[in-house]
Amino acid sequence: MPTDSATDATAVFEAHRPLLQGVAYRMLGRVADAEDVVQDAWLRWADADRTEVREPRAYLVRITTRLAIDRLRQVQSRRESYVGPWLPEPLPTDFLAPGRPAPDTAERAVFAETVTLAVLVVMEALSPLERAVFVLREAFGYPYAEIAAVLERSEAAVRQLAGRARRHVEERRPRFDVDPDRQRELTERFLSAAAGGDLDGLLSLLAADARLVGDSGGKVKAPLRIIEAPDKIARFFIGIVRTSPAGLELRFLELNGGIALLTHFDGTPDSVFQLDIRDGRIQTLYVVRNPDKLASLAH
Repeated sequence: MPTDSATDATAVFEAHRPLLQGVAYRMLGRVADAEDVVQDAWLRWADADRTEVREPRAYLVRITTRLAIDRLRQVQSRRESYVGPWLPEPLPTDFLAPGRPAPDTAERAVFAETVTLAVLVVMEALSPLERAVFVLREAFGYPYAEIAAVLERSEAAVRQLAGRARRHVEERRPRFDVDPDRQRELTERFLSAAAGGDLDGLLSLLAADARLVGDSGGKVKAPLRIIEAPDKIARFFIGIVRTSPAGLELRFLELNGGIALLTHFDGTPDSVFQLDIRDGRIQTLYVVRNPDKLASLAH
């Protein structure tokens, strides 16, 4: 039912906020950018003539998606001058939070397909419109006709965009095991081997074509290029562990649908470390150290 009261407007918006944040984050890959877009969507909603809005959900998704497209066009130009590899900002997904029911297979599959670091990195090569179509279709199951209305494009054009986006992601999307227990076990074994200087132990955990992707934004120490040789990855981590400051705290949590290790120093998030696993071995290691991308994980 249409409504024009401020109280009802706030209640309607808050009921849809998780959906809007989900759309914006998948579009932008940064929590702060997503929150800014959702806040702008709220301002548009608050100022709108809501008596004319028959479907608030569709209206809010349309506003948020268009704002996210505009923001993505802005940030893509900035990312061209980013120092070192760019990774999405880690997002808590809390699938394994105490007291929360375990997600069903379909729910985890959706998250694995749309918010993992690997998939978000692949999506970076999509145009803003392709990304919007991919997110709305693959993550939220929107019909092509509704996506066409959101983007003010013909349904035929949307289908073409969806096909291009899906082919791009399918061709480049890595296939990984997503068992959280296995992720945590290999993470612990990897860190233990690194702490003990066990080069052979580390190599036994790494796939032959393992890669290390570090994101520092040039603000702290991290590899400025992707490291692709297992021996170099192993030696790098042995050196990192040996030079880690005393008092570094470790905590496991779920980020982007998978288990990750968060390190704290003096109460400040220092690094996020997450593995992608295939056939029982570590395929990709992600290390996010850019302080701007860790601020939301501070307690």
